[in-house]
Amino acid sequence: MGLLHTLHYLDFSEDSWKIISNNPAIFEAIDDNVVLNIRDISHKEHRLAFKKGGRVEYIRSVGKYRLRWDDKDLTN
Repeated sequence: MGLLHTLHYLDFSEDSWKIISNNPAIFEAIDDNVVLNIRDISHKEHRLAFKKGGRVEYIRSVGKYRLRWDDKDLTN
């Protein structure tokens, strides 16, 4: 299970992602190799590529955002 915290809002493009839950917000990749570039709270860059059907849980938590996913959903 992957987990990252970021201070930056992420925009999930409707061309690549669909929302499947609102509480918590869960996004699902529509295609293979959908990439999220994320800068965590320590300013380290992360590049995550998701398989078709891969999911990301996205929650706002006290001034930051928490992203959680299952590592089997990644292509890298």
